[in-house]
Amino acid sequence: MTIASPIDPKGQDLSMTDADFEIVSQYAHKHFGLAMSSSKKPLVSSRLARRLRHLKIDKFKDYIKQLDGPNAENEKNELLSLLTTNVTHFFREPHHFETLKNDVLPPVLAKARSGGRLRIWSAGCSSGQEPYSIAMLLRSMCPDVDRLDAKILGTDIDPVIVRKAQTAKYPMDELAQLPHEYRPKDLTGDTMPSSITSMVTFGTLNLIQPFPFKGKFDAIFCRNVAIYFDNPTQQKVWSAFQRALNPGGYLFIGHSERMSGPASAHFKTAGITTYINTPAGGDT
Repeated sequence: MTIASPIDPKGQDLSMTDADFEIVSQYAHKHFGLAMSSSKKPLVSSRLARRLRHLKIDKFKDYIKQLDGPNAENEKNELLSLLTTNVTHFFREPHHFETLKNDVLPPVLAKARSGGRLRIWSAGCSSGQEPYSIAMLLRSMCPDVDRLDAKILGTDIDPVIVRKAQTAKYPMDELAQLPHEYRPKDLTGDTMPSSITSMVTFGTLNLIQPFPFKGKFDAIFCRNVAIYFDNPTQQKVWSAFQRALNPGGYLFIGHSERMSGPASAHFKTAGITTYINTPAGGDT
């Protein structure tokens, strides 16, 4: 997830005041955790202008009223989709998948074969390429994974993008670039086969709110999401991930993100933007 770039130059005919931007910025921070500096005002104005014209509203202050109106929940989702854009692809940052293959999954699969659980969470899953990549790797390592208690969870704050992930449909040229060793043998056409989609459950989840999970995870992928939070929000999310991981569980974050705050005392560096949960404390 990234803060949107301007896509609608015609939006400049609608004037967003500093006060308007401040209200939208505070709303986005409160509800989505997004940190938007004043330098983002032209981008936000450009993006929201399209929505204003769709609603036949000619003033930003009148649009802001929609966020507290009877259709507030739907409008909140529309605003989120306008403020963010989703950039992802299959097997992004390959070194993370090498660590997953070589270090994370072998002991976890051994545990699962002895009756234990295997749980991996793609937090900020966007249109689904990340959790499906995890599923393809897992299936390649364990063809009989269906016999195990193994589940992959994909969540995103944006319900629109979650619905897209659930369709499992992707451009043919994107699917053609899947690594041969992980490409499902039953993949035909533009849709991920059930051998992969059956391994993944999707849901809508806001990372700045308490997590609803009871069980813990063996690995969490949350890449290129926290960079758009301010530092206090980042630290809150890192701590929440630490509590959601099993001892020895792995956290994979984005290449521009860094661990910080109280959670850093519980994580040991295990590679590039890769951390192991060590509840008793570890060398960071």
